[in-house]
Amino acid sequence: MTHFTPASFRFLRELAANNERPWFEENRQRYIDDVRTPMQEIIRALNPRLQAISEHYQTDDRLNGGSMFRIYRDVRFSRNKAPYKPWAGARFWHTAGGRGHSPVFYLHVAPKNIFVGAGIWRPESKVLKRLRNFLHHNPNTWLQLMKDLEAAGEFRRGGDQLKRMPRGFDADDPVADDLRYKDFVLSQELTEADAKASDFVDRIAARYQAAAPFVDYLCAALDLDF
Repeated sequence: MTHFTPASFRFLRELAANNERPWFEENRQRYIDDVRTPMQEIIRALNPRLQAISEHYQTDDRLNGGSMFRIYRDVRFSRNKAPYKPWAGARFWHTAGGRGHSPVFYLHVAPKNIFVGAGIWRPESKVLKRLRNFLHHNPNTWLQLMKDLEAAGEFRRGGDQLKRMPRGFDADDPVADDLRYKDFVLSQELTEADAKASDFVDRIAARYQAAAPFVDYLCAALDLDF
């Protein structure tokens, strides 16, 4: 089954309202059947479609260490001690870039919060510096890319921005507003109807294809093939 079902969203809504270990253990099989298994099937089905976009991207359906986020939250440094994520997600890395060092394609599924994304979220400082330097030296391609994406009306820019220009860059730079970003990500919202549709994988892949020029640009900034 390469899509989600009403039972998938029912489980996630109930988990959000009962985010504690006893409830989850009583409903673990529901999680496996209604959320984890469909996500694994979606990940498998996306692989040839992602490879058609770029041979340097592929999916990994392993339960541990693969593309899918584990449901368990890391609560060690969080005030929120809820042990589980009331959402399902997957990210697909560049095969040579490694985790956290390359742009990704992303999928997020939660009740009333379903979206596909692409880019780099919270890159480490040396990666962020390379992205900004490349953007500064290659502004025209970037500006045209942003213009095309805006004209398509599908994606929205995400991430946080600095209040001031980062050190080494001027406020009159043609891409000054973009240089203030700490993240380089795009996202497009989908609906529960999309997620429950039999062609959900095709809908995801179409959005990834539309975001490919953005990912290609970020790969170029990091000397990665696309």
